[in-house]
Amino acid sequence: MPFVVINGIRFHYRIDGAEGSDAPWLVLANALGADLTMWSPQIAAFASRFRVLRFDTRGLGCSDAPAGPYTADDWCADVLGLLDAFSIERAHFCGLSMSGLIGIALAARHGERIDRLVLAHTAARIGTAEVWRSRAHQAREQGTRSLADATLQRWFSSAFTAREPLVHAAIRDAFVHMDGNGYASNCEAIGATDLRAEAQTIRAPTLVITGRTDPSVAPDDSRALAQSIAGARFVELDAQHLSNVERAEEFTRTVLEFLSAPTAS
Repeated sequence: MPFVVINGIRFHYRIDGAEGSDAPWLVLANALGADLTMWSPQIAAFASRFRVLRFDTRGLGCSDAPAGPYTADDWCADVLGLLDAFSIERAHFCGLSMSGLIGIALAARHGERIDRLVLAHTAARIGTAEVWRSRAHQAREQGTRSLADATLQRWFSSAFTAREPLVHAAIRDAFVHMDGNGYASNCEAIGATDLRAEAQTIRAPTLVITGRTDPSVAPDDSRALAQSIAGARFVELDAQHLSNVERAEEFTRTVLEFLSAPTAS
């Protein structure tokens, strides 16, 4: 299991794709409560065209969970540190939900490092500080297991859960073993992050993806994000919150078409 130390924090990561090739880099960051395995449905297709770096964000998965509070600045510094550690000058970035916030902050504040940007099931402001404080408190007091069932009901439709029980079980297993304090610190960071003004400064070509029945981040909020970024493309899939799993083929195809499209002259 590979790890790299960035800013004093040990990060779990994986790299897929042709080693030593000159293919573009694609960085994948996970949602709150998930780890880097959430991208398993995309890896074979993505790695056929890109060098893919995925990692567990701080506080989640097998990465360290330092004491909070965490901030959007911390998230950005983590990704920039990873890019520097692997001598990646520029990369495409794909984030979903919480890590979509990371992508917005990166592209707005460090646009020279981002080629194209994919923002899935996210918004420039997600929920309210009160909601996130309450969820953080529950995670610290009762652990992530207490949040698992309600969360996965938001992530996946009942039809998908019935059709793919093993996939659902694997994702739930990762969720219930998250560090409660790391999860909580990320909740608080989401609650404190409002990037609505910064999103308007993004110049990287951007794709925004939402789920038609997403109860976690309303499709209208994702649409508003796309409308705030000049030239952004907006796509709505028939899914709830993790369309990269629930509608894996459509999600993968949509992202590859966007990342591989000719650059506008």
